[in-house]
Amino acid sequence: MRIILATLNAKYIHTSLAIRLLKAYSEHEFKDILLAEYTIKDPAMNIVSDLFQKQPDVIGFSCYIWNIEETIKLVGILKQVMPEVKIVLGGPEVSYEPLYWMKREAGVDFVVNGDGEETFHHLLQEIRDEHKYHFVYGAAYRKGEELIVNPPRPKSDLNTLPTPHRFAEDLPELSKRIVYFETSRGCPFNCQFCLSSIEVGVRYYDIERVKSDLLYLIEGGAKVIKFLDRTFNINRNYAMEMFQFLIDNHQGCVFQFEITADIMRPEVLDFLAQNAPPGVFRFEIGVQSTNDETNELVKRRQNFTKLSRTVMKIKASGNIDQHLDLIAGLPMEDYATFRKTFNDVFAMEPEELQLGFLKMLRGTGLRAQAAKYDYTYMEHAPYEILSSHVMPFADIIRLKRLEDVLEKYWNSQRLAHSVKYLIRHVFPSPFDFFQEFGDYWEERGWQKIGHQLEDLFTRLQDFLTDRGTASMDIVTGLMKLDYFLAHKYKPRKIWWDDVLDKAEWAKHLKQIASQPELISAKLAEAGLSERELQKFIVLDELPFRLAPVLESISGLRYDGELGAEAGAEAGADAGNGNGNGNGNGNGNGNGNGNGREIHAAVTASAPAERGGAGAGGVAATEADLLPTVAAVAGGVPAAVLNDPHPGASDGRTLLVILYQQDESQRAQYYALPL
Repeated sequence: MRIILATLNAKYIHTSLAIRLLKAYSEHEFKDILLAEYTIKDPAMNIVSDLFQKQPDVIGFSCYIWNIEETIKLVGILKQVMPEVKIVLGGPEVSYEPLYWMKREAGVDFVVNGDGEETFHHLLQEIRDEHKYHFVYGAAYRKGEELIVNPPRPKSDLNTLPTPHRFAEDLPELSKRIVYFETSRGCPFNCQFCLSSIEVGVRYYDIERVKSDLLYLIEGGAKVIKFLDRTFNINRNYAMEMFQFLIDNHQGCVFQFEITADIMRPEVLDFLAQNAPPGVFRFEIGVQSTNDETNELVKRRQNFTKLSRTVMKIKASGNIDQHLDLIAGLPMEDYATFRKTFNDVFAMEPEELQLGFLKMLRGTGLRAQAAKYDYTYMEHAPYEILSSHVMPFADIIRLKRLEDVLEKYWNSQRLAHSVKYLIRHVFPSPFDFFQEFGDYWEERGWQKIGHQLEDLFTRLQDFLTDRGTASMDIVTGLMKLDYFLAHKYKPRKIWWDDVLDKAEWAKHLKQIASQPELISAKLAEAGLSERELQKFIVLDELPFRLAPVLESISGLRYDGELGAEAGAEAGADAGNGNGNGNGNGNGNGNGNGNGREIHAAVTASAPAERGGAGAGGVAATEADLLPTVAAVAGGVPAAVLNDPHPGASDGRTLLVILYQQDESQRAQYYALPL
């Protein structure tokens, strides 16, 4: 009997843990099990043709909200071309309303509910042997015209499940795709919008087994491992032991975890701040809402003060990127209160802020209460809300526009300096910037057409110019910096017209070529001639002093009690040459003088270089002469409350960008006062 375990991933780089778990459990008895992964973008006929040629007797599909509609279409076609094949659906999308799916698509023969390993294995035995499907707990099946749902199967003992991570055929792809991994199942919380709340309790795999599997994957070449645990840090001792193991054995692999920030213990935070290697850990933190009434209604226990303290402590360490999630449309969250939620969370300036919209998932408590809050939502997956008792569709549309530019201009980190300046110094709040720009974006019809990198800059320029934004010389200068840093190689074109004239360009280049030590020791060691230097260097003059401007957007920003404390820590780090490398131009270095020529601005012992984690690498610059100060009064240093960039108008800056200077292939910039 040939069995195919299939799924449609959202992207090619994703992998399915579910179908590997099923194969690992059943392959000792059923030798002919094949894995088949596709994407939701693949043409249906291509998938059907591929499955048809494999000549299966049974096809099992793993179903989620992102692939259920495409999967159902496939089932209908497959049953027409292979009427004898048995089709089984499993996964969270079909587990809670199996009869709905069997009624909707007659080609579905069976649905597996809950943990699938034991149930699917038992089902295969009955398909092969005596067809006594009423014995298969955890399954739904057809008996003639009748649809029958069997009682649920008890939860699996995770340590009886064989590992899904040792298939030889996966090894060649490990370095090219994301590996999904679980150390536990279940969630201790009861959030009414989440499927994880349905399962009570948390089950763990034996930690030594987990370590063994992880080491196998790391040594096999895995580059990104994403943990599927709903709250990785719920068990402090387990989490600490795992963090230490991954620190000791990461070999450059990146690990992503979902954590609950407001229960993170201080000793765990201190341990991570002191020991986590930069760039190896990535935390995903679900905030969802800061509205207390909303959180109470959806049974979400959350202490936002503690959550913020955790986020800022991690941010101050500079070692771990953080992805924070929000959900628009929760009960009692109208447009105005969501604006507050957004600004509350954005004050922490996470590396990524994901704005999602409430989805009425099958099986959740909130879907059962939809009428109570006048929810209207999409009939088919992903079941996204269209309106609620306090948020009409018009507000949903507005927030969609905000989400679009948030993704393009913040989460992409392509305009990190420019956007940070705008939200700190120009607009009343981050929400107002993204909303106003999102509205402008749609008014211009840009949502209907694609864009290239330079379009992001020209469209922002158009928006800011049309609204009469002040300080456009500074904004434009920061946009130039961001544009240069967004390239790995010297860009062939620029989007602005006020270019440096040839004589000035040649003058600056000549001086840098003759005195490269003024830029960096590494550049001096390279011994590049003027002609060779031309291949790797970009020069531009900014009509202001860049250092005070960068200083005004540096450091940590948070409006809560932790602000001054965390900012002071970051300032001490920057002053000691231990900046967090996040592309803000803070780090180490020494210099003096404010003369008009380059040699008077930077000492011969040029600042030490260091890479950044932004769009491009960042070397120590003129900004390094100004240590990060404590974040006070909403995160803005006290010295810049009245003038956000004192001294910026006192001179000009030569912006020097170097490409391809090290293995990181990150652009490095130097800001030299003129």
